[in-house]
Amino acid sequence: MKTLKNFTPNILVIGDLMIDHYLWGSCERISPEAPVQVVDISKETTVLGGAGNVINNLVALGANVSVSSVIGDDANGYELKEMLAKINVNSENIVVDSDRKTSKKSRIIAVSQQVLRYDKESKNDISTESCSKIVESIYNTIREYDMVILSDYGKGVLTAELCQNIIELANQNSVRVLVDPKGSDFSKYRGAHLLTPNKKEAILATNIDIKDESSLKEALLKLKTECDLDVSLITLSEDGIATYEDELRISPTVAKEVFDVTGAGDTVIASIAFALSAGKSVEETAAFSNLAAGVVVGKIGSATVTLNEIEEYEASLHKSTSDSHIKSFDDIEALVKRYKENGKKIVFTNGCFDILHVGHVKYLQVAKSFGDILIVGLNSDESVSRLKGPTRPINIAEDRAYLLAALEAVDFVVPFTQDTPYDLIKMIEPDTLVKGGDYEGKKVVGSEFSGELKLVDFVDGKSTTKTIEKIQAN
Repeated sequence: MKTLKNFTPNILVIGDLMIDHYLWGSCERISPEAPVQVVDISKETTVLGGAGNVINNLVALGANVSVSSVIGDDANGYELKEMLAKINVNSENIVVDSDRKTSKKSRIIAVSQQVLRYDKESKNDISTESCSKIVESIYNTIREYDMVILSDYGKGVLTAELCQNIIELANQNSVRVLVDPKGSDFSKYRGAHLLTPNKKEAILATNIDIKDESSLKEALLKLKTECDLDVSLITLSEDGIATYEDELRISPTVAKEVFDVTGAGDTVIASIAFALSAGKSVEETAAFSNLAAGVVVGKIGSATVTLNEIEEYEASLHKSTSDSHIKSFDDIEALVKRYKENGKKIVFTNGCFDILHVGHVKYLQVAKSFGDILIVGLNSDESVSRLKGPTRPINIAEDRAYLLAALEAVDFVVPFTQDTPYDLIKMIEPDTLVKGGDYEGKKVVGSEFSGELKLVDFVDGKSTTKTIEKIQAN
């Protein structure tokens, strides 16, 4: 995850852009003019839809995004460009065609129930002229992109001619093309790096009934061969993601709760593009994409996912490594803000934790019981030496932090260099500050920034000092 956080790929998205428009209201009567509901509109919202949802996901992950498409010379087209500008997406490669209508899908929602949808859009294939303009617009900049995504919603932008021209141009310049396909004929995507069909789409495209591992492998191989792909991939919903590069691999899903699968396919291709751009293997990419999808299906409506959300989700599944739980001051400040916004109770404690023993573990387990998220401040080597003497610590800070982060009770470890965690506690403002029972009647540093102070008795006879004395005695 750290590699992904330090990487900002340049990704070009080409496809069908649209605006998803929502009219929210309530319904308390039937119209006297006709047997229809009268909805009293109280709120109106718009979000990017179609290929725009792929763009939203890429931006949320931290990519630099450019987009190419064909829109109409109309009010919806101007609105769409403004929406792209607000999230700093480069829309210079968008072609305006006065003969087309910019796609806008309007939904009327009454008491959380969609009662009507009406669309304004063109669905015919774009003209040869528009196709040429798109290719010309990216001809000199294609090498600037780490990846190209073709997001096909079947609205006429991704014609066979355009797909083949883009794939040929990208391949000539060693830029990989990923495709979220539409329809049953995938021949227009021939030569792409990979496609991301779901199981139903793959069955239609291959005429193979995918019902077991054998038929799954057969479908993957057929797609790989007939579409001349580097990697063959099929998303399997609750069963994860299947890939075939040199052999069949299935990356299992990691979704805990599924509220809505809207836009999950857009999240999958965005996360695949992001991970592959960062040099991740196909296997690592599938696992990362499964995590991203696991987060997004737990949200309502078309949603996006951030790297921090994926990291937190992975940690909640106990699939993360210890170092992903070790945070800097800046990292923990952002995490705490998000946890508090979500109503989570933050617990903080600190110490040297030089030689980890059962007393430490039981103390931390009790501390965690006071809230939802336990953050442990860890003294640096220098501060331990100042507090305990020149022969301490026995274990360096990196080792102590890693062992603490591996404990189930500990959510995050934050090393600090000062003699006290005053600045850290001031920044976190925990709901509960936990210290050892030996602080009874004493002033506890940072307690003024905490909601409450809890004192926890240590386990008799268990301490780092006694452990060292026993080793020396033997």
